[in-house]
Amino acid sequence: MGVALTRSAQWTAAGYGTRTLEITPLNEAILKEIIIFVENFIYKHPQEAKYVFVEPLEWKTDLDPSAFESGYVVSATTVKSEEADKNGQPLLFLSVPQIKVRSFGQLSCLLFIAKDTKLKEAQACIEANRNPMAKILGFDYNTVKGDSSVFNILDKITNDDDPESEIRMKIAILLKQLDLHLLNHSLKHISLEIRLNPEAIKNDVELLKRFSGKGEETVLESIKYTSDYEFSNGCRAPPWRQILGEICYVLVKPHDAETLCITCSAEGVFLNGGKTDDDGEINYERKGAIYKDLVTFLKDKSAKFSEVMSKQQIKLNEELQKEKDQPNETHKKKEADALPKTSNGSDKSMLQKKQINLGKRQMTKRLEPSLNWKTTGDFKAHRMSLRDTHKEKRGGRLEKSAPSVSPGKTHAVRKTVSKIEEVFSESSSESEEDEEPPDHRQEANADLPSEYWQIQKLVKYLKGGNQIATVIALCSMKDFNLAQETCQLAIRDAGGLEVLINLLDTDEVKCKIGSLKILKEISHNPQIRRNIVDLGGLPLMVNILDSPHKSLKCLAAETIANVAKFRRARWTVRHHGGITKLVALLDCAQNSATPAQSSLFDARDEEVARCGALALWSCSKSYANKEAIRKAGGIPLLARLLKTSHGNMLIPVVGTLQECASEENYRAAIKAERIIENLVKNLNSENEQLQEHCAMAIYQCAEDEETRDLVRLHGGLKPLASLLNNTDNKERLAAVTGAIWKCSISKENVTKFREYKAIETLVGLLTDQPEEVLVNVVGALGECCQEYENRVIVRKCGGIQPLVNLLVGINYALLVNVTKAIAACAVEPESMTIIARLDGVRLLWSLLKNPQPDVKASAAWALCPCIQNAKDAGEMVRSFVGGLELVVNLLKSDNKEVLASVCAAITNIAKDQENLAIITDHGVVPLLSKLANTNNDKLRRHLAEAISCCCMWGRNRVAFGENKAVAPLVRYLKSNDINVHRATAQALYQLSEDVDNCITIHENGAVKLLLNMVGSADEELQEAAAGCISNIRRLALATEKARYT
Repeated sequence: MGVALTRSAQWTAAGYGTRTLEITPLNEAILKEIIIFVENFIYKHPQEAKYVFVEPLEWKTDLDPSAFESGYVVSATTVKSEEADKNGQPLLFLSVPQIKVRSFGQLSCLLFIAKDTKLKEAQACIEANRNPMAKILGFDYNTVKGDSSVFNILDKITNDDDPESEIRMKIAILLKQLDLHLLNHSLKHISLEIRLNPEAIKNDVELLKRFSGKGEETVLESIKYTSDYEFSNGCRAPPWRQILGEICYVLVKPHDAETLCITCSAEGVFLNGGKTDDDGEINYERKGAIYKDLVTFLKDKSAKFSEVMSKQQIKLNEELQKEKDQPNETHKKKEADALPKTSNGSDKSMLQKKQINLGKRQMTKRLEPSLNWKTTGDFKAHRMSLRDTHKEKRGGRLEKSAPSVSPGKTHAVRKTVSKIEEVFSESSSESEEDEEPPDHRQEANADLPSEYWQIQKLVKYLKGGNQIATVIALCSMKDFNLAQETCQLAIRDAGGLEVLINLLDTDEVKCKIGSLKILKEISHNPQIRRNIVDLGGLPLMVNILDSPHKSLKCLAAETIANVAKFRRARWTVRHHGGITKLVALLDCAQNSATPAQSSLFDARDEEVARCGALALWSCSKSYANKEAIRKAGGIPLLARLLKTSHGNMLIPVVGTLQECASEENYRAAIKAERIIENLVKNLNSENEQLQEHCAMAIYQCAEDEETRDLVRLHGGLKPLASLLNNTDNKERLAAVTGAIWKCSISKENVTKFREYKAIETLVGLLTDQPEEVLVNVVGALGECCQEYENRVIVRKCGGIQPLVNLLVGINYALLVNVTKAIAACAVEPESMTIIARLDGVRLLWSLLKNPQPDVKASAAWALCPCIQNAKDAGEMVRSFVGGLELVVNLLKSDNKEVLASVCAAITNIAKDQENLAIITDHGVVPLLSKLANTNNDKLRRHLAEAISCCCMWGRNRVAFGENKAVAPLVRYLKSNDINVHRATAQALYQLSEDVDNCITIHENGAVKLLLNMVGSADEELQEAAAGCISNIRRLALATEKARYT
């Protein structure tokens, strides 16, 4: 044991005081092993437990003499064990605060007496007795300074003539075995431990900062250090905390939790006590487990963070697979040697090598969320370094060029515009809907089709030819199949993109048209889209929207629609005034200033409007662009175009409305413009894509009750119900079921759906459907099953079993909807019997462990009707091992919805006396009392009901008063919610059965409020208020009688 404590245990640095054990996971593990050894010693080795130490183990204890009971002589400040040695000296002697122990038997008893403080006592004992082996067996067996081999110990004991030598030999061997066990345990612990350093933590924090902010795709709302000052060693913790291995302190605000104050130390990451309210100092005390790094900690504390990180992990696996599929580096080197070496190509090659090396270097780091993030991080760092250099170039435009473009100028323009756009994109808060695949080039030794080389020859003519040659080359290029990826990459690899984009800045209309026709086709390629943005093509296309030639406008708008599929492109369109210009295209038919010309440059006005709507559809995927469309007057124009009969026009118009309808401002405007009527009308269209977008738009708008009524009044429910029968198109089915779900929130609509046999169809869709469809189907059934007739239909159609089967899924939205649907069905006794038979209640109970608060809350709400309607509910609840303890522990949650639902569940659980006794033992009373100071009426109601039910056991009424729960309840009577009044009055009635509570209720002015409620129309409220007043009055009379007796 001495060797382990000397070599494995971690001690503080030598100073003016005695050295102490550091607060580390390793020391904690060693102490726990020692405690287990000592606790079991008295049972495993009863003879050796009576052995008296050569010298007592002595230390300062925090134990109070009153903790010692039988077997000890106890006084105010001393304790003596009745067990003594042959000289009559007690084997345990306590003189507060010093304690002396002289046998393993007394050590075992002491640890049992210490209970929760046993770890602290063991630490104090070890710190005060640095060489316990010598004190237990004598200095001849000192294992710290001398040889501690088993053979050496046996030799010393064998030569000893003492009659206790055999016992001492056994104890020596046991202690030696413990020493070896501690050393092995320490090695295992250290091998699993990853020691952090300031650089690793700094990289983690900086990386998380880049992906923090507002938006669905960000991992955190914010992350920052508590101190801006960084010491030379990279630490930000004060020097006196650095001695303990602490590196820095970080404030993290997840999307779904309160701000966390985190300590980052060499041993790991853990939650500390947070900043104090008075002086803002940090409470350094550890409040939970230690995690190996920041990401692991946040995954455990934030379900949202874990969800986003898991998505990134999937992308990492995909990109790693792509890397495996790429040819080896030697082929790339040969290709590089074979190609002509220009200065620009050399620079580009060097940049690629640096990025590859940087990516490899980052792959070796311990914490990187995904390979995709690494690449983004590298580019962001590169952009930031270029911010100041290119600040003055932000407002610059491309110079006008002739059809013949020089490659040097093209590269200069490309670099400048690319860097400017990248710097600006840093400030964008829009979400990235789609991840573009990594760039890849054609290998020189690959078997390429002849079209690849022919296109590369045409690009050479584009670069060096005159105007006629340029037009001919463009026409020839258009004849190729530009939808084929090989042709697209051939244009890019030969530098054709730069030429095509520079042609957009010429005065030659024919060249612009030819260039845009090609760009429109090849911009379907995700990588080409990014290249166009990098080369500054979008600002030029936005400028073309002002052209008097309608064909140019159409082509430019269509190309913008293809390119604006990712965040930076959408930001660029808005930043250069593209949204306003695109909205103006929608009004083209009404505001045409000049008569239509018959030249090849003109197109029909409807086509211009269609292309404008197509571009707006792509741009409307960001919140800022939606606002820009609304402010530019886009909604009335879209409403006007919705009345047309052209399917090609309607799809982008409805698609834009569908995207924008997610915002409340748009939903109000859509009602004002009477758009719902046209959406309903187009549900009867034969175009499946149009039907899908109309259903999705209704789904977005039907959050509003008035909109749901409009859908019904305009006859939209019947086509929605009929579209359920076509299940081949899953995208349309998801949109239709979503619209039915939201429309089902209104009872009148549910009645109509029952007439159209939609509920039976929905039950049939509970199996063999993708999750997107299932979420909506189950949501719709949950709303429909609020009515008895529909619950019967679902049960008779066999819908209970597939609903219960869905409880084992992992999709949060689906779990929330399934639990709501089962809760609605459980109201009916026959359905509840089926749910219980299918083990549905146990599955619901297991969801209380889910990390997502919404799932926990929904599961707790669903348990309420299950407990109410189950046969022998009390026994069923007790059959779930650890179930009641889990429910009680959920009262420690920070989420108001979880707390309200758990209180409702406890109300039902507490109706069974045996279960009430169990949850009382688990500490339900103090936990409920802590929640009393809340302003949330929903929580108030269910909390008061839970308190009322929990008063029915033992001295719980008194305990609520002792835990200061009574006075806050009186304030609930001032609420505007009659449900809160009823529950509070019932709780106060039960609490007033205790005299002290009665006094508290009276002192807090409850009588006047209760008197008003005695006249309420609610009979339960009347009765409870009158009962409480009666109890208060009885106490007053008894007090008065006692005074005069």
